[in-house]
Amino acid sequence: MEHFEYKVLHVCKQSGARVGEFTTPHGKIITPVFMPVGTQATVKALTPRAVAETGAQILLSNTYHLYMRPGHKLVERAGGLHKFMGWDKPILTDSGGFQVFSLAKLNNITDEGVLFHSHLDGSKHFFTPELAMEIENSLGADIIMAFDECSTYGADHDYAQKALQRTIAWLKRCYATHTTPTQMLFPIVQGNMFEDLRLRSLQETIPYARCGIAIGGLSVGEPKDLMYKIMDVMRPHYPQNMPRYLMGVGSADCLVEGVLRGIDMFDCVLPTRTARYGTAMTSRGKISVRNAAYKEDFTTLDPDCDCYCCRNFTKAYLRHLINTDEILGAELLSMHNIRYLTRLTERMRDAIMADSFGDFAEAFRSSPEYC
Repeated sequence: MEHFEYKVLHVCKQSGARVGEFTTPHGKIITPVFMPVGTQATVKALTPRAVAETGAQILLSNTYHLYMRPGHKLVERAGGLHKFMGWDKPILTDSGGFQVFSLAKLNNITDEGVLFHSHLDGSKHFFTPELAMEIENSLGADIIMAFDECSTYGADHDYAQKALQRTIAWLKRCYATHTTPTQMLFPIVQGNMFEDLRLRSLQETIPYARCGIAIGGLSVGEPKDLMYKIMDVMRPHYPQNMPRYLMGVGSADCLVEGVLRGIDMFDCVLPTRTARYGTAMTSRGKISVRNAAYKEDFTTLDPDCDCYCCRNFTKAYLRHLINTDEILGAELLSMHNIRYLTRLTERMRDAIMADSFGDFAEAFRSSPEYC
């Protein structure tokens, strides 16, 4: 624990939302924070320097994909993920569990682990909590995730309960295996959309949470109102002295609603994935620069944004780049979208520090950004 510390800097008197400071071996993170996703040791279309210029404080990389290519032992020989990808700030790696269940062509789940076929070449692999810890230890991220089973949206109570029991059993095995003091292991709360299972999972998970806890199995296809309802149920029971991480969430509305419900950390591929298809997140709402309406629009993408894209280029130029499949279009829009979400967290932190986050959230719900 000497390498990690979480301090609550301020709790909004109006809403209960909070600003915190999370110390890791590779630097301090001010929360609430959005984490761009560098699935394969890179944020698609961006250099590490470009990502840093957006204000990103921490990146997420994917255990499953790095296990498949180039292999975790190669990354370890390269000096770990920080040196391999040229990023000197904090990194979080997931456990690979979600990809094992969602990407594998076939899988067979047992209490011991998951036998699955690679999405790349069909080769067989067997993931266990112990292997997940081995891979994440080799990658060397500051924050690593426990191996869990994320039951699909629509699963019945019986199956969700079995997946929860397996997740807790796997969590115990992860903690028995994990020994690296410079990595913080986050346990993951599951339970699908069942309030009793969510509370049970939280109760059984908290004893394993040393300096961070994650909420998984949300934003997996359920209506947003249902996600918020589950978050409302869990909020009074979160530990106060550690960051709470809502996995796989990256739309502006969900970030604001999440912070309002006590969440500190978010990640998602959404801002870079939509950028590659020509969609920008802006203070005026979403803009698809592919549209013919922007063919001769020589105004900036977002007048409220201070990113390199918005300071230097017009919607007409961005439309040209996207419609001609130029790589620069994906680069500029990815840079902008990450900066938009980073700037949104900055705005939220300012409102929390001013004890006015309730007003901020209410105004945001009525704005074109709420999407």
